[in-house]
Amino acid sequence: MKSRESLVRLKEFQVKDKQRQLKQLQMMMTEFERMTKDLEHQIAFEEKKSGISDPSHFAYPTFAKAARQRADNLQVSVRELKVQQDAAELALEEVQAEFAKASALEERDGLVRLRA
Repeated sequence: MKSRESLVRLKEFQVKDKQRQLKQLQMMMTEFERMTKDLEHQIAFEEKKSGISDPSHFAYPTFAKAARQRADNLQVSVRELKVQQDAAELALEEVQAEFAKASALEERDGLVRLRA
């Protein structure tokens, strides 16, 4: 009986851990998207200031070129985090199902003890 209680606590901990991981991934994605937008505004400002908006132009602002590369890297990171988020959501669903199963067994055992 004690082992089932431990199992339920373990599964509950795993559910909370997966939820925390998922929330962290979502926060990172949101932050990266915000950073990308900031960089895009800075790029637009630099291009307007220099009057050159063609990145292949020899006089294109170095800062705009670097900011564009950073924004592209952030977008790649967001796509990779999305893949991780999908995997984390699946893992969370699995752990929630295991927790529900363990809780049901614990509840059943509790009812059996009450009847005895």
